[in-house]
Amino acid sequence: MLYSDVAKAFGYTTKDLNRNVRNNINRFPEDYCFRLTEEEYKVLRCKNFTLKTGRGEHKKYLPYVFTEHGITMLSGILKSVLE
Repeated sequence: MLYSDVAKAFGYTTKDLNRNVRNNINRFPEDYCFRLTEEEYKVLRCKNFTLKTGRGEHKKYLPYVFTEHGITMLSGILKSVLE
């Protein structure tokens, strides 16, 4: 699942979700969370997104993608942040 969809499902901004992932990256093995390659991102963007004009409208970094296990791990991390 793409990080922006996960953020929306948990009620977080993508910025906050990415910060929590980066702060806990050692808890996400590659079979839990990984970044798309440049080629994968280009294909995904061409099929699903329309680029907007203006400063700050484009992603600087390749997006994270979460597996089912990664979403479960992220849920625990986000829950502990709220407590």
